[in-house]
Amino acid sequence: MSNDPEKQANQLLQCLTQDKMRIGFLFGAGCPYSVNAGSNTPLIPDIKGLTETVAKKVCCKDYKEPWRNICLQLNEDGNSNPNIEDILSRVRGLKDLVGTGDVRGLSKTTLEKLETGICEEIIKCVSKDLPDKTTPYHNFASWVGSIDRTYSVEIFTTNYDLLIEQALEDFRVPFFDGFVGARQPFFDSHAIEFDNLPPRWARLWKIHGSINWRSSIDDSFKVFRTDIEKGGNVVIHPSHLKYEQSRKMPYLAMMDQLRKFLSTPSSAMIVVGYSFGDQHLNDVIVQSLQGTPSTAVFALMYGPLKNYTSAVSLAKERGNLSILAEDGTVTGTRKQIWRELDEQPDSLLPSGAIEWTKGAKEDDPWKASFKLGDFNFFGAFLQDIAGKKA
Repeated sequence: MSNDPEKQANQLLQCLTQDKMRIGFLFGAGCPYSVNAGSNTPLIPDIKGLTETVAKKVCCKDYKEPWRNICLQLNEDGNSNPNIEDILSRVRGLKDLVGTGDVRGLSKTTLEKLETGICEEIIKCVSKDLPDKTTPYHNFASWVGSIDRTYSVEIFTTNYDLLIEQALEDFRVPFFDGFVGARQPFFDSHAIEFDNLPPRWARLWKIHGSINWRSSIDDSFKVFRTDIEKGGNVVIHPSHLKYEQSRKMPYLAMMDQLRKFLSTPSSAMIVVGYSFGDQHLNDVIVQSLQGTPSTAVFALMYGPLKNYTSAVSLAKERGNLSILAEDGTVTGTRKQIWRELDEQPDSLLPSGAIEWTKGAKEDDPWKASFKLGDFNFFGAFLQDIAGKKA
């Protein structure tokens, strides 16, 4: 069976051009990875690249054996290829248990130094600026600011970097991220729950924390925003925290916002750069969609469907989760390839959204390649929409 890529892209276009629809975005590690820093080098590596970079740096110091110990523990627990977030969560979990003795051959001091070393290297890797104002992030920011909306655009991201903030500020798009204050902005969950800011303000929810968030060193577990260069307890991937701590931290508040958005009828969310590798996040998405059939999620995937077995499996169970990949789709729980045509279609979509190619033989069909899973093409898609609205 086959599906029409033009039809799917047009549904996406309709969502992006309506000013009265609740619309949100979920940006994953594939977004900063798509930005070229020169010589075809990604501005920020993906999770795999980040893990390899941090491992190389950390193991050059005094943490080689503790790092190896943690990885072996995860291997024994069935995680054959742990990423940096798995490793950081395990380090923190053991640190909470260790007390004054050792746990699994690691002391509290060793675990604290390992955690600090990992966080320092993560900050070095992702503390990057966008090279100019022509990036897909800037195209996205331009689109956000181009339409007067009934409801605010809600932006969710698993990334720790400050690229979204930079782009929004470059285009003078106001946004609220859960922090209030001026000298040392602090996280305020009440400001999120009773948010009455104008719709022109975007909302930015950083699910896995940020390189410029710090937590207090006392038992109050307060979180504040500061300069990247300042030390302290960096709030990156804080899902290891106990429930009572998490309630005071941004993590659960951000997840609650995601759940709230997806549970609002007739909302639409567009996912870019996220491969559905976070089980907790996946659970929130699927459970929310199950309870709200009128909400739709469009997951735009880079490359072929075969690379995203988890996403395909989830979409086969939820009719309102659509996976749109380069060579096919899962929509309405059905996995299908893109339709082939005898003649080149006269597309009305923005250029670059779908690439049609024909083989060398005269009777070869025209085949579609869906390009919007590439953040660069998606940014150009948004730029075209913003230009028509201007």
